[in-house]
Amino acid sequence: MYNVEAGMHSIPEIAQDISAALFAWYGMSCFLSEKTTTEFDRYRLARFRILTGLLQVAGSLGLVMGHFFRPILLLSAGGLTTMMFLALITRIKIRDPWYAAIPAFLLFALNFFIVVAAL
Repeated sequence: MYNVEAGMHSIPEIAQDISAALFAWYGMSCFLSEKTTTEFDRYRLARFRILTGLLQVAGSLGLVMGHFFRPILLLSAGGLTTMMFLALITRIKIRDPWYAAIPAFLLFALNFFIVVAAL
């Protein structure tokens, strides 16, 4: 975990911080962005937009808390990994171009890495 004495972060900790920031941003966009609202309509998942945003913000907070409590880290990163796997399936199901799935794939891989590194 975080080396307080040296003031240094390890690669998994940096990954946690990056993922936490991105999911806080994406989660808040579920509440505030008209573009995100339109995208959820396009996915035919509008009824899950608020829940998705809440889970993303909660996952982001869990990643931050995970610096101090590993079970929260595993739960949060595991949940976000699952969410991004489902996002990939959604992109395939609605026949989006492959490049539209790159953000979901990268976030899936990043959170999967965090889970594996935390085990």
